[in-house]
Amino acid sequence: MTRKTPHDRLPVLLRAAARARERAYAPYSGFRVGAAVLAEGRIHAAGNMENSSYPLSICAERNAVAMAIAAGARRIDAVAIVGGTKRPAAPCGGCRQVLAEFASPDAPLVYASPDGRSVTTTVGALLPSSFGPDDVMGAAAGSMSTLRGPSGSSRSAARSRGTRSSGRRRSP
Repeated sequence: MTRKTPHDRLPVLLRAAARARERAYAPYSGFRVGAAVLAEGRIHAAGNMENSSYPLSICAERNAVAMAIAAGARRIDAVAIVGGTKRPAAPCGGCRQVLAEFASPDAPLVYASPDGRSVTTTVGALLPSSFGPDDVMGAAAGSMSTLRGPSGSSRSAARSRGTRSSGRRRSP
């Protein structure tokens, strides 16, 4: 028996995304989106969730990834999104960045309109040259090094800035 690849699972993911779209909470815009991710063999699906304070709304893709992470997954193997009206709605820039955090650049991604028109691509094609964990880890390693004062003595970051570590005054 041949094992199914993440790409082979895209039709199942699309159906899960379509069901999640039906449950999306979009009372203000009416723009419902559903997303499903395949993460370590399991499918996690969610819809977008609007809020009357629009910036607090959450995209379906980020909700689906959050569900996978909450269930213990640390890798996304494939993604399906259903949304849009006249044409399939691709993930927004923020969702592309979140997907790039957990999926390899060659992870398959399909986005489709409710009437079935679809575009199949990869996470890497949607966000080439993405900023990722390796970029942060390299920067974090450099920033964690001990700062040296003018005489070569080691100093804390707070002392180098000339501030107290907590910024609070001590009681006498």
